[in-house]
Amino acid sequence: MPGSVVNSKKAKIVKKDEAYLYTIQQLRARNFSRNLPFLIVSERLPEGQVYREFPDGRMELQQMATQGPSFHFRVVKKLPPAEAAKVRKAYGLR
Repeated sequence: MPGSVVNSKKAKIVKKDEAYLYTIQQLRARNFSRNLPFLIVSERLPEGQVYREFPDGRMELQQMATQGPSFHFRVVKKLPPAEAAKVRKAYGLR
């Protein structure tokens, strides 16, 4: 019986991960349909860095800083298409 409990917990985690990914994909599609960029925040990046993906397919690595209630971004690197594709794949984005 303990093995079935572990498998049940794993199945629930997989379902949650799938629901999370679906939500992220929907938010990304909504932003792009409104001609807005999509921000990818990742623990894999150094503190304050994010990926910003644009509706035309461009992707940039940016440094984010806050000043009071405002966010400010500085482009660190414009990702080549092949590198942007790897980022999308790593995060399950189409």
